[in-house]
Amino acid sequence: MVGVLSNEAKRVTEAWGCVMVSLCYCFYVGRLVDKGVKRLILMSPVMLLFFLVPLHLTTVHMIGTIGFFISWLANFKLSLFAFGNGPLSSPTLSLPIFLLISCFPIKVQQLDNEAKPKRHSAREGSLFYLLKALLLILVIQSFRYSHLLPNKAVLLLYGFNMYFSLELILAVTASLVRAASSLELEPQFNEPYLATSLQDFWGKRWNLMVSEILRPTVYEPVLRLSVLPRKWASALAALATFVVSGIMHELIFFYIGRLRPSWGLMSFFLLHGVCIMAEITLKKAINRRWRLPIPVSRTLTILFIFATGVLLFFPEFQRCKMDQKAFAEYAAVGTFLHNSVLGYLR
Repeated sequence: MVGVLSNEAKRVTEAWGCVMVSLCYCFYVGRLVDKGVKRLILMSPVMLLFFLVPLHLTTVHMIGTIGFFISWLANFKLSLFAFGNGPLSSPTLSLPIFLLISCFPIKVQQLDNEAKPKRHSAREGSLFYLLKALLLILVIQSFRYSHLLPNKAVLLLYGFNMYFSLELILAVTASLVRAASSLELEPQFNEPYLATSLQDFWGKRWNLMVSEILRPTVYEPVLRLSVLPRKWASALAALATFVVSGIMHELIFFYIGRLRPSWGLMSFFLLHGVCIMAEITLKKAINRRWRLPIPVSRTLTILFIFATGVLLFFPEFQRCKMDQKAFAEYAAVGTFLHNSVLGYLR
């Protein structure tokens, strides 16, 4: 497996090199070609290439990361850039900043001499991330005893592993970007366990960069093109957003497992999209005259998310054998570090 990791490092280098060259091309296309269909046509080979890049890789962590950052986020940002919209469209962006914003969930930090420094809650500090790292280690170790646990408990472990891993990977990336530039990564999570509704969970708390990129690429175009009254069109646009999210999740899990889609992920997002349509309609009907107590709404929201996740979302982790692949990668990294230390001491 150590040899596999060495080969994967070479593949990752090749993949990122290809991505950087392609984005340089897109940058200069944006400078030389007016926004519109012509710019989109010129960038479409790059967007197709970005959908193929994860197929060049073999490890779960690299496939998942590059699939999310490049095949999903970068492609959606480029589609907005083709028409002069989105975070890449500022005429003041230099090439290095363009590359960073394209590849990562990044926003440009506003440097205002009169602006007050940002206040970060205790939950955003180093100790809080250390706690999450310890919890992730605990979750990973729990997989060793998965044969002793009920299957539904194992599926819940996949959910916790996904949440802690994503937040920590993005926190580390944010620290590196802050150290190297004046850019600030978009926060990916805002205490999702405190969500009081599905709208609150998906729109304001979970995977926020995805929400930010799906809004201008899917939600707003559907809202504009709909012939329905606006109060109903917003519900339809929300459903369309979840359909696209389901497709992209199916694609990323295809990259990881190289298996024919089971459409469980699509069913999960369709169900949540329909429920959000109902939630929007109900809120408009009662005009916020009545609300559940916050502790009750939080409990019901999290229970619904976990229940539907166990039924439809988390089984895809088992189907792709992600725990087995991840453990093999952890063991290979440990062996590599052990051999490296011994070689240095000698």
